[in-house]
Amino acid sequence: MEAEIDALAKEMEEYQIIQSIPGIGEKIAATIISEIGEIERFSHPKKLVAFAGLDPSIFESGRFKGTVNRITKRGSSRLRHALYMAVRCAIRDSRKKKTTPEIIPRNKKLREFYDKKRGEGKPYKVAIIACANKLIHWIFALLKSNSIFQDIA
Repeated sequence: MEAEIDALAKEMEEYQIIQSIPGIGEKIAATIISEIGEIERFSHPKKLVAFAGLDPSIFESGRFKGTVNRITKRGSSRLRHALYMAVRCAIRDSRKKKTTPEIIPRNKKLREFYDKKRGEGKPYKVAIIACANKLIHWIFALLKSNSIFQDIA
């Protein structure tokens, strides 16, 4: 079954585009494509974020404004989980070669954004969800423009 899924996914152009983002492998790319479906369904990246359930819930009443805003989780839990795992893989450090002590992140742009959020005092999971939000914006832009990811950092 998995071999059939891999064979079908490799034929799709979207698969190659999503897999060009560092930190996204074969299984995560296939999951993201299957959950999103056609990108033309979404006219704005915020609609895709809402579909994934990564948009913040706003709690307000009169003059009261809530300070703790959680994600809504109203969308696809599989897409949310795939994005969470993709972000964790992307910001993880890896060695350039086993013989050198130099450690570099897999996705430099996303790691810089993660470090910025952690520097602002955000907890780990809040920073990860912010990175997932940024990643889904990137995926939307790449699929709409039909281009591959270029990590310039």
